[in-house]
Amino acid sequence: MEQLPVEVIGNILSHLSAARDVVIASATCRKWRLACCKHLLTLSFSSNDWPTYRDLTTTRLEILITQTIFQTSGLQALSILMEDVDEFSASTVIAWLMYTRETLRQLFYNVKTVPNVNILEICGRHKLEILDLAHNSIVGVDPNYQRFPCLKSLSLSYVSISALDLNLLVSACPKIETLELVNPEIAMSDAQVTVELSSSTLKRVYVEAISLDKFILEADGIECLHLKDCALEVFELIGKGSLKHFMIDDVSVIHLDIGDTVENLESVDISNFTIIWPKFYQMISRSSNLKRLRLWDVMFDDEDEVVDLETIATCFPHLSHLSLSYDVRDGVLHYGLQGSSYLENVVVLELGWNVINDLFSHWVEGLLKRCPNLKKLVIHGVVSETKSDEECKMLANFTTSMVELMRRYTVVAPHFNFE
Repeated sequence: MEQLPVEVIGNILSHLSAARDVVIASATCRKWRLACCKHLLTLSFSSNDWPTYRDLTTTRLEILITQTIFQTSGLQALSILMEDVDEFSASTVIAWLMYTRETLRQLFYNVKTVPNVNILEICGRHKLEILDLAHNSIVGVDPNYQRFPCLKSLSLSYVSISALDLNLLVSACPKIETLELVNPEIAMSDAQVTVELSSSTLKRVYVEAISLDKFILEADGIECLHLKDCALEVFELIGKGSLKHFMIDDVSVIHLDIGDTVENLESVDISNFTIIWPKFYQMISRSSNLKRLRLWDVMFDDEDEVVDLETIATCFPHLSHLSLSYDVRDGVLHYGLQGSSYLENVVVLELGWNVINDLFSHWVEGLLKRCPNLKKLVIHGVVSETKSDEECKMLANFTTSMVELMRRYTVVAPHFNFE
């Protein structure tokens, strides 16, 4: 260890990341102390890493963080995540950011201050590439002054911001590729809550726990779109056919339009979602290159609607990974076995149930027959803690059926996941 260059030691300390561990390690000897001061690249203060942070007074905590940061030079990644910690002095936090902003590439910031600290004003126009803000408020974005020429990833969690400022902020990031919005508080001047975002460089968008009347996203180069736990009246995506991965999880939306962006879709994952199958099918039917399709706990707007394997096999000939959850309502199975077309390229099949009955095993067998090149079968099941005699009998019958079935399909590797 004595032969290691001081720069390498600095890199080792940077991988420790947590400030407490870095300080302890740097006390090893003078060389390690020098490495911490001159060559440390990453530093993290998190109340989750060291719960003792919560036991310290705010003043004492500010002093510790200030001393640690000011002993470094050239930090490239700074993380200050202080959940369940009292409010800090704004002047102290501003001093931390002003000291590091010239070299900083990544900032993860969740600090309550009095008054609020304007992160955009302090860190704009510098080399920041990743900005992750939580429990903060953003007011009055000036895209000319508060510009982020190098920013590629922006994450806003529990942040208060107006729809206009959000659009201006995205516009102020000419190289942005990733945008994450988690439970933002969208301030609006009128009754209708509408968000319009436009970026030609965005590739990945993740939106969670947002409630809006209208969300319009214009992103010519978008590749991945994930909506989770959202309530939207209208969602519209305007793009140029670059979308490859589309995920919806527990979303309520009246009008969903992803336009002409579906031709290059490779993965569609829909769960806990109510769909009008003819419209949804029409929307994705042009995705002839689709390789992964997951329809899990999907409700149909029309009780008579059925998604049959014939439709899936015909429209998605390159499908290699298929996931379906077993759903029978009023005696109708919503993923029927009609038709005779084979899913030639499917090598992974995931099937599951929330409520099992004796027909499940027959359904599994029917699907196996339609996948001649299958290599892996994954069964997901929900088993209640208190089981009636009837449920126990069904599970026993299912186990017996699966053992017999797998004896016939020896090339298929079975896996079972039960909740």
